[in-house]
Amino acid sequence: MEIILKQDIKGLGIKDDVVKVKDGYGRNYLIPSKMAILATESARKVLAENIKQAAHKQVKLKAAAEEIAAKMEGLELTLGAKTSSTGKIFGSVNTIQLAEALAQKGFEIDRKTITILDDSIKHVGTYKASVRLHREVKVEISFNVVSE
Repeated sequence: MEIILKQDIKGLGIKDDVVKVKDGYGRNYLIPSKMAILATESARKVLAENIKQAAHKQVKLKAAAEEIAAKMEGLELTLGAKTSSTGKIFGSVNTIQLAEALAQKGFEIDRKTITILDDSIKHVGTYKASVRLHREVKVEISFNVVSE
């Protein structure tokens, strides 16, 4: 079954993508929850017209995202965490803490666009994260986890 996504879905695609999914997933979850519509001929024509009209907006959004990415390049964050005497963190560091640290530096970034590149952060050290500012613009930032 081919569907047109109405919003970004992690692991499947971004808004206005035409993707092929299993019938049950599309019919029972994506379409009823208004995340997608069936990719009929008329829906494809409407999609093409919408993409054509939104093209100039996308150029502006991409330029703004590239400007923010240039400012964020080489940015290093320091996050404090409660640790044991061996340097093991009680709990873990997550994207919420990264988003708050970025906000303190003047970057209002949604936590859902941040991806920590390491599996889990359980020890004090330096790690990397990826921030998706636009569908075509990503920037990597490094952050240090220190003991409080």
